[in-house]
Amino acid sequence: MTGFQPLKPDPELDLVLERTVDVPRELVWKAWTTREHLMKWFTPVPWKTVDCEIDLRPGGIFRTTMRSPEGEEFPNTGCYLEVIENEKLTWTSALEPGFRPSTADPGPVGYFTAVISLEPHGEGTRYTATAIHTDVASRKAHEEMGFHDGWGKALDQLVEVVKKEMHGRAFIRARGRQ
Repeated sequence: MTGFQPLKPDPELDLVLERTVDVPRELVWKAWTTREHLMKWFTPVPWKTVDCEIDLRPGGIFRTTMRSPEGEEFPNTGCYLEVIENEKLTWTSALEPGFRPSTADPGPVGYFTAVISLEPHGEGTRYTATAIHTDVASRKAHEEMGFHDGWGKALDQLVEVVKKEMHGRAFIRARGRQ
C-alpha cells in the first residue's frame, strides 16, 4: 500500500458498503477501471450499463449511462479525483472532466463523491465503497433509493464477472498444457 489514509466516514453524511470478497484486488481494480468489464456489472440487474467512458487519471472523465428496465436512460458524468492503482479510486459527480464544476442537475441524491478502497485480505479483497454527501437530506435520499442493496448487488455482479474471467483463464491455461 502507498500509505493512503482510510477515510473516516461521517454517519450523518456518508454511506458505506464494506465487504470481503474472494477475488484478488488486482482483478477488482481491473473490473472498476476497464470499460468492457465495468459495463458487465456496474448496474444491478435488471438495469443495464449501456455506455461508459473512462479516462483513468485525476481530472479524467468517468461517465456511465444506465438504462432502466422500462428503457429510460440515466447518464452520469463525473471526474476522477484520485487514482492509486489496485488501492483507491475516487471520483465525484460535482465536477466534470478537467475539474470543471458540473452543470448537470444533481437529481434527488445531489452531488456526491465516491471512494472505492481495496485492501488485500488473504487471497481476496477487503472492499470498501463510501459515498460522501453534501448534506443529511442527500445522504438520506441516496439511502432510500437503495444504496446498500444496489451497490451490494453490483458488487456481487462484479465478483461473478471476475470469477468467470478467472475460470476462463484457468481453463485456457489447462487446455494449453494438454
